[in-house]
Amino acid sequence: MSTTHPTATRHRRNGGDLVVESLAALGARTVFGLPGQHALGVFDALRRSALRYVGLRVENNAGFAADAYARATHGVAPLLVSTGPGALMTLAALQEAAAGSAAVLAIGSQVPLAGIGGGRHGYLHELADQSASFRGVVKSVHTARTASQIPSAVAAAWESALSAPHGPVWLEIPQDVLLAEADVPPVTQLDAMPRELLPRPELIAAAASRLIRARRPVILAGGGVVRAGAEAELLALAEQLRAPVATTFGGKGAFPWEHPLSLRSWMEDRHTTTFLEEADTLLVVGSGLGELSSNYHTFRPLGQVVQIEADLGKLESNHAALGIHADARAALAALVKAVGEDGTDGEAQEERGPGDTGGPAAEPGAEPPTPEAAVSALLARVHERIAGQELDLEQRILASVRDALPDGAVSCWDMTILAYWAWSAFDPRRSNALHSAQGAGGLGYGFPAALGVAVADPARPVLAVSGDGGAMYSIAELATARQYDLPVTWLIVDDGGYGILREYMTDAFGEATATELTRPDFVALAASFGVPAARTSPERLRTDLAAALAAPGPSVVVLPARLRMFAPTHLDA
Repeated sequence: MSTTHPTATRHRRNGGDLVVESLAALGARTVFGLPGQHALGVFDALRRSALRYVGLRVENNAGFAADAYARATHGVAPLLVSTGPGALMTLAALQEAAAGSAAVLAIGSQVPLAGIGGGRHGYLHELADQSASFRGVVKSVHTARTASQIPSAVAAAWESALSAPHGPVWLEIPQDVLLAEADVPPVTQLDAMPRELLPRPELIAAAASRLIRARRPVILAGGGVVRAGAEAELLALAEQLRAPVATTFGGKGAFPWEHPLSLRSWMEDRHTTTFLEEADTLLVVGSGLGELSSNYHTFRPLGQVVQIEADLGKLESNHAALGIHADARAALAALVKAVGEDGTDGEAQEERGPGDTGGPAAEPGAEPPTPEAAVSALLARVHERIAGQELDLEQRILASVRDALPDGAVSCWDMTILAYWAWSAFDPRRSNALHSAQGAGGLGYGFPAALGVAVADPARPVLAVSGDGGAMYSIAELATARQYDLPVTWLIVDDGGYGILREYMTDAFGEATATELTRPDFVALAASFGVPAARTSPERLRTDLAAALAAPGPSVVVLPARLRMFAPTHLDA
């Protein structure tokens, strides 16, 4: 038994109170987490605060919920966990938050001060250097060793999480500091103003000049556009330039899906890759052109690249460019102004010759295709490629999900075949309405993320999509959904195992190993949590899913189906 276990005495303000007071002073309204012995001081303080606590059953899932809450609100999501195993269980979720630029403020406890420093005193949960486990994952690591340090440490961590690019941070506080009486007045006001990341004027002038002179300008919009809330600026610039716009998987919804200039999100398609390559000026906004955004690094630009990126480490990390280190919204707004003031953007469009739109060259003597016609031709080629692969079932199922999901509702996708289809082919119908784990790629994201979104906006239904393998990572959170009565419908596509790994291994080795799984009866299991559930079929999916989404509270829909991916194009590049 630990000698530092709190005793039942009359409450005196302590370090835990300072933590929750600091969070409230910075604007927090909701915190996620899971208690543990060393963290009881801060959890006890929650009952004396106005903060809403949402507790999940596994720390990693609590991290996923906080991640999606941060994405949905464009704000900071506090995550409270305990020492050692509890802290380490958040690492996969924090890696996803880092990849997706989600502002998660993870606050973990530590062993008592006497046990910090690697002295091997044998405290429960003791690590030689707990914070070292987080340094390669999060944006910054913070420590408070006294009660008076807590408000400033919380504010510094908050500011770091919310500075562009957003991202997770780690703050740890020893158990005895959380429990000790705090001779500090209640925290009523804290300032944590992130520095605005503005573009340098000479870079904007140079970028505007290149875009105006371009005969085939194309824009690739990434997740940075969504996180910055720069959708209006992106639309304005695209229409000024009449530039086709593709969105990465993380940038889905940044540009209207049905707009005549929309190339959509077919990033794993060679036709799209070629279209982007042939731009004489490609404007990349809020993307590092990583593996998934470059068709597995087969993208080879032939023209100039202009890159706007808030994460300095991603600037020109894959391709040489005119690099602009700036927030996407600020930079796009500046470009809109610069292009508009120049007044020659319309003239540049009129001067385009045959083939200058990135589409096929016009026949001799024929009018060159317009940018809109080039976009339409590209999408036709993409659809023709997919149509030749006998994938009607997959497309029907994805269309049924889209039809069942109300406009404006958010969907959260696990790493499963249907999600891989959604990255390319699903229209979220608004920005910031589709979240997935495609950054770090860990299993188990979909359902706890949907819970986090539902906490942020309980008035709208939220859809979670998982495979049966990924569902088992977060099945315990059915209890969380029921406890808080969250309006999340969980679609579980049951294909008997790790479907995408089965496909990868079969293609590579001729047969799959370790991919087949024994599963529970998901319908009966959900019912045991008091969550309504139904088993559906591809023919009934639209109706059953729509009914579940329209019902109050949580629900589960199980679809037994084996799906296939469309053929990759990067292997032949």
